[in-house]
Amino acid sequence: MDMAFMYVCVWTLCAFVLTWTVLYITNWKKKATELEDAVVEEKNDGAADVIIVGAGVGGSALAYALAKDGRRVHVIERDMREPERMLGELMQPGGRLMLSKLGLQDCLEEIDAQKATGMALYKDGKETVATFPMDNNSFPYEPSARTFHNGRFVQRLRHKASSLHNVRLEEGTVKSLIEEKGVIKGVAYRNKAGEETTAFAALTVVCDGCYSNLRRSLNGNNAKVLSYQVGYISKNCRLEEPERLHLIMAKPSYAMLFQISSTDVRCGFELLPDNIPSISNGEMVNFVKNTIAPQLPLKLRKIFLKGIDEGAHIKMAPNKSMGATLSENKGVIVLGDAFNMRHPVVASGMMVLLSDILILRRLLQPLSNLGDANKVSEVIKSFYVIRKPMSATVNIIGNAFSQVLIASRDEAKEAMRQCCYDYLSSGGFRTSGVMALLGGMNPRPLSLMYHLFAMTLSSIGHLLSPFPSPLRIWHSLRLFDVTEGVSQMFFPANAAAYRKSYMAATTI
Repeated sequence: MDMAFMYVCVWTLCAFVLTWTVLYITNWKKKATELEDAVVEEKNDGAADVIIVGAGVGGSALAYALAKDGRRVHVIERDMREPERMLGELMQPGGRLMLSKLGLQDCLEEIDAQKATGMALYKDGKETVATFPMDNNSFPYEPSARTFHNGRFVQRLRHKASSLHNVRLEEGTVKSLIEEKGVIKGVAYRNKAGEETTAFAALTVVCDGCYSNLRRSLNGNNAKVLSYQVGYISKNCRLEEPERLHLIMAKPSYAMLFQISSTDVRCGFELLPDNIPSISNGEMVNFVKNTIAPQLPLKLRKIFLKGIDEGAHIKMAPNKSMGATLSENKGVIVLGDAFNMRHPVVASGMMVLLSDILILRRLLQPLSNLGDANKVSEVIKSFYVIRKPMSATVNIIGNAFSQVLIASRDEAKEAMRQCCYDYLSSGGFRTSGVMALLGGMNPRPLSLMYHLFAMTLSSIGHLLSPFPSPLRIWHSLRLFDVTEGVSQMFFPANAAAYRKSYMAATTI
């Protein structure tokens, strides 16, 4: 009896000690975490919550969105002058929806932006018109794009962001990121006065464009140059159909014209990297006059040549492609062209970027303290998954569309090129479906897969007629290379949730 009582007492004491130890350790860890958070908050008192490198479309829009949520934002931009770019001049309908959700739709006002309702496509003397679907009940915004001078739009975004008291917009050149034990703590930069200085924040966002000097240090990602975009502006003129993007399936690739202001027309074309005429010695001018211009319809040719004849400044920029890769470092995220690029022919880069900003903003809203690197890291991982429906759909259709616009002596590729024109000319569900995808009005991977396979199968049918010879069968099988990467379209499984959350009519 006494022995049994002793065993009960000993086990009770052990249980008490063990329980007390567990509670003590748990409470100690909790206090340590609270103390750590307090230290972070104290360290950041008076400083920024977020540092954004770059004040282009992405950096400025993100600064405004985070500041509206009460964050203190420090934006560092290399050059605050109005940028002169020939890309980023078209905002798709889906991009306008995202801009509206961020409360920035007025930035498209007072910059002489032009309405675009679709495109006119030309091939071998024929013309077809493809417009954004007007009766798309799943798209809650006015279904038209806007074209504009990119620099004017950027300046409006910068002004809107800097109008908030908790946004500090500073001119400076970021040299490097400050890292401690795998966590990015801030940046080292040279300010406008030429002084070397540093800035610290709980979260750093790298959004400094396709020429980012910080990207490689974070994820080692390298962009692949697909081709080169050549462009200039024809001034004091107006297209006969200014509400359309005019796309000519020329040789070696496409040429384009579209209205970017009431008096200015953007003229451009794509060149493959194997043989680039020199701009400096006049080869490019001769190439435009003798090779590109004769392939244009007469109603467009005069305006296309006007800029050349008046000595317009010809610019050339690489068309790049780069898959999105997350950085292993904590306390940092990369956005925009520093993070993910696709061929610019579908003009959807800004739309994907604004979608990314909308997602990131919503994920960060519940976090009162961005100094918790682990929680922010989990948010960034979720962001990478949630963005897939929009980004994968746009990236795949952009790269596929760019391939079929390149002229080739290859019978299979030419069949696909002709099929693309025929498909967009057919009208009805085919045309409206592709235009909804191009305009970001329907970021639905399964819809994209349907249209890609429909075009491919149609091309196969064209190649196999009038009889399926072995060579024609071989050419047909090779067409499926165009749809490489279709598996990416099934990520994530919550594609429907993306449409419900980010393509809905309500703002956040």
